Amino acid sequence: MTLLSDPLSHHSHRVRVVLAEKGISVDIEEYSESTLPPELAELNPYSTLPTLVDRDLVLYESSVIMEYLDERFPHPPLLPVYPVARAQSRLWIYRIEKDWSEALHTLARKPGEEKSAKFLRENLLSIAPVFAEKEFFMSEEFTLVDCCLGAILWRLGYMGVQLPNNRQSKPLIEYMKRIFGRPAFQKSLSAAEAQMHQLF
Repeated sequence: MTLLSDPLSHHSHRVRVVLAEKGISVDIEEYSESTLPPELAELNPYSTLPTLVDRDLVLYESSVIMEYLDERFPHPPLLPVYPVARAQSRLWIYRIEKDWSEALHTLARKPGEEKSAKFLRENLLSIAPVFAEKEFFMSEEFTLVDCCLGAILWRLGYMGVQLPNNRQSKPLIEYMKRIFGRPAFQKSLSAAEAQMHQLF
């Protein structure tokens, strides 16, 4: 199994978190948008990262890859067992992608762009109380939603999104510490990600 991965992309990072959480043995090949290998176009019609090659199977789009890995390597499970809860998890991943991922992409293209930084900061602070209710996001178990969210939160400081150190942000900051402190999360970091400036 080989993962073609961008060492700075949160989409590649979320897949690497899944791989690390499940202890899956995989060869990781790192590329950036400017150094994509010619063979990628033959594997993936969109030439995007991450791309997973598992024997004759080629998968792209991070959410598809994550769910495939969760089904192929079922322990530990990273999606709830019951259909309603699974659907809710998928909906949260969709919302993360539509809202926070888009803002992060804008900041990657335009560093310091205050509108997107403000949007991310205010959105995260508005839901901060949720993180005080359960150990993980809307769940007592670590799930694919946490993989997606953790990869975004890791980049906040690097992208210039500073959270205030006050009572409102405390549940979110404590959640970040729990996620970032997981051995699998630390193992999932590329060398470039490990150097990213952090909030604390």
